[in-house]
Amino acid sequence: MITMLWGATFLIIHHTMEHTGPLFFVGVRFITAGLMSLLLFRKSLAGMTRYELKAGSLIGVGVFLGYTFQTLGLKTISSSQSAFITALYVPMVPFLQWAVLRRRPHMMSWVGVLIAFIGLICLTGPEAASGLSLSRGEVATLLGAFSIAGEIILISRYALRVDSRRVTIVQLLVAGLLALAFMPIAGESVPAFSWVWVASGVGLGVMSAIIQFAMNWAQKTISATRATVIYAGEPVWAGLVGRLAGERLPPLAIAGAGLIVLGVLASEIRLPRKKKMQENS
Repeated sequence: MITMLWGATFLIIHHTMEHTGPLFFVGVRFITAGLMSLLLFRKSLAGMTRYELKAGSLIGVGVFLGYTFQTLGLKTISSSQSAFITALYVPMVPFLQWAVLRRRPHMMSWVGVLIAFIGLICLTGPEAASGLSLSRGEVATLLGAFSIAGEIILISRYALRVDSRRVTIVQLLVAGLLALAFMPIAGESVPAFSWVWVASGVGLGVMSAIIQFAMNWAQKTISATRATVIYAGEPVWAGLVGRLAGERLPPLAIAGAGLIVLGVLASEIRLPRKKKMQENS
């Protein structure tokens, strides 16, 4: 369900960047999301702990960096290029999980991630892969992908020891406030009023509240690697949204979508371990 919402955001943000700067938009989006979460979960705030405040703040930094860099990139590169580069967080997560959490992924999780990543390449098309160059927008999007991978790792690290509602409120407000705080530093000014950025910012803010709470809750029971493979379904929905907007989905992209589904299924498989034969002395 999260990936359905995520898939629609690339095209929306790409068009919204014609009316506002990235930091202002990220600020409006996540403060809206934070206020919505605060309204829904206000009764849970009484039990807030320092540990949850710390966890929410760290995850919020990851959210801020990930979405700010991704939004900055969408000012100068196409949504197709952005989707391909952002997809690099898929293979990043197992390596970060191994390095940070000392948790070695199961073999089939690696296989699932590999299949899903190949599917992502097919989905975005060979021309997207071959045409990549390190422009400013692409570098920003690559940094965003790394930040998103870090966010997923942090969620997994804290998920079992925090209240999902309180952490969601903190991380969303931290992400939004950081974005607005960095506007003067980046030299970005408040844009002229436009219903485009208002509707997009508020609409995506509501979506972000749902997405972040669902991630915090769901990753209590699944690993970061398996979550990443599931999140790889995002471009499938992005392709469907593009089709509704008038884009055609070529056969290679359909094959890529199938590979992503196969990657999700493969990650669920657990091969039986061979039992060692005991020798009688």
